[in-house]
Amino acid sequence: MLNSIDVENMVRGALKRMTAYTPVDPAEVLSGRAQVPAGQTAKLDGNENPYGCSPRVQKALAKFRDYNRYPDPDQREVRKALAKYTGMKSDSIVAGAGSDDLIDIILRLFIEPGDKVINCPPTFGMYPFCTEIAGGEVVKVPRKADFSLGLPAIKKAVDAETRVIFVASPNNPSGNQASESEIKELLALDLIVVVDEAYVEFSGNSLIQLVPHYANLIVLRTFSKWAGIAGLRAGYGVCPINIVPYLMKIKQPYNINMAAYVAILESLADLGYLQKTVRAMVEERDVLYNGLREFNWLKPFPSVANFILCAVQGRGARDVYLGLQKKGIFIRYFETSELKDYIRISVGRPQDTIRVIAALRDM
Repeated sequence: MLNSIDVENMVRGALKRMTAYTPVDPAEVLSGRAQVPAGQTAKLDGNENPYGCSPRVQKALAKFRDYNRYPDPDQREVRKALAKYTGMKSDSIVAGAGSDDLIDIILRLFIEPGDKVINCPPTFGMYPFCTEIAGGEVVKVPRKADFSLGLPAIKKAVDAETRVIFVASPNNPSGNQASESEIKELLALDLIVVVDEAYVEFSGNSLIQLVPHYANLIVLRTFSKWAGIAGLRAGYGVCPINIVPYLMKIKQPYNINMAAYVAILESLADLGYLQKTVRAMVEERDVLYNGLREFNWLKPFPSVANFILCAVQGRGARDVYLGLQKKGIFIRYFETSELKDYIRISVGRPQDTIRVIAALRDM
């Protein structure tokens, strides 16, 4: 060592103490863990689209020749296409590298160190993760036993330092949706309400039409689930028009890369194909739910997303997770106090459902 500076001691204390987000592993890592060839696994842990992206996306990415150029920092063509898809104005839309990017940008816009953000667990782990990185304080208001929002408790938790609340609808990992009346109650509070509609294409019930009527509502969407381009990181937010210039100002200039830019435009030009795969997944969701109900030690919860949460009764949820893993079937188990007795299974193809049910019968 040329000097004795303790660089680690210079790391922000809050970041040393924070809990890291737990992502899903890629297929090649999972197959090695189960000692099953990657082509013979059932990857049902990431809520991904098992049918992949539009063929138009694959062709366009292969033919595209300008990867040596930076994408448009103002996202003009993408925002125009998203305006047509959503029915919103293009100047109310901001695109990002997945909705995760937008969660981070929103918090950096509104949160000063010490400000509070309400989180309603169990829900998407990026909300507290990004809050802590921004220096905010996470205020937990747990959901009720049926995973619905505890509105009286939320209202009680709001104080002068509260700035933002995140509501995933449909909620991940429970699959239930917040009602319009519930969101309107939250909008009456003096804080920014971020409704995360990452799975809305599977439910068909959006609140995006409320955005022009509320100065404190932001709705987030993603292409990761329904459009099958999770690996390209593409999402967007619909926001009050006066907020958009600030979000555009503080985002990374080229936050959606050129491949994602192309993929968004081609996905929106091939809605017929993508809506067909969404319908197939919704139908398979019902098949999976009914199959899971045959086990008296599982309690599946109704879902309007592309996954099903199950309570495991009379045996260990982690044991079920590991047992399926040995068979090359990968589902999600959360090492949290709220979810230690639950497993989440993403909707796959019909052959994946058959395999999961058969493996569970063997247990």
